[in-house]
Amino acid sequence: MGLAEIVFIAIGLAMDAFAVSITLGLSVEKPKLTDIMIPGVYFGFFQSLMPAIGYAAGIFFVDKFENLDHWIAFALLGFIGGKMIKDSLSKENERKKPDKNSFGFVKMLVLAVATSIDALAVGTTFAFFKVNIYTAILITGPVTFFIAMGGVIIGNVFGARFRSKAEFAGGAVLIIIGIKIVIEHTFF
Repeated sequence: MGLAEIVFIAIGLAMDAFAVSITLGLSVEKPKLTDIMIPGVYFGFFQSLMPAIGYAAGIFFVDKFENLDHWIAFALLGFIGGKMIKDSLSKENERKKPDKNSFGFVKMLVLAVATSIDALAVGTTFAFFKVNIYTAILITGPVTFFIAMGGVIIGNVFGARFRSKAEFAGGAVLIIIGIKIVIEHTFF
């Protein structure tokens, strides 16, 4: 797996955080700089932490699944991408009423963990393909940080109409990368 694939995976993983950040942007009249940065920090940190945890767990299983690694990657990325697409098409994406405590510690912690669970599974995929986890972390965290900040701004300026499209695009990217992995390992 090359650098381009890692960047695309980071962008795909960040789409959940982007979608949630848009709703956070909707919840404040005029966001301050800290309101814009808080989701980036939380989501960026957890999108970096979870692949590292998944990678560590995956290292223990690499030898046992080496001949199936591309199918496992396809299944994980396909499942995660499919779930993101399904979520993007659900009715949950309607505009919600503003929340006075949108950026509170507990709420942000729960949102950050929830949006980064898929990154845990991707981390196991990184272990199967012997991806340099430090490179993946150094790409995934900052990519998510900036995408989440952009989501707060976009949510505040443009409203909820981009939320489901971003999540759909992120899911599609993960599925395409899964298909690419299977094709590379099956035919090349």
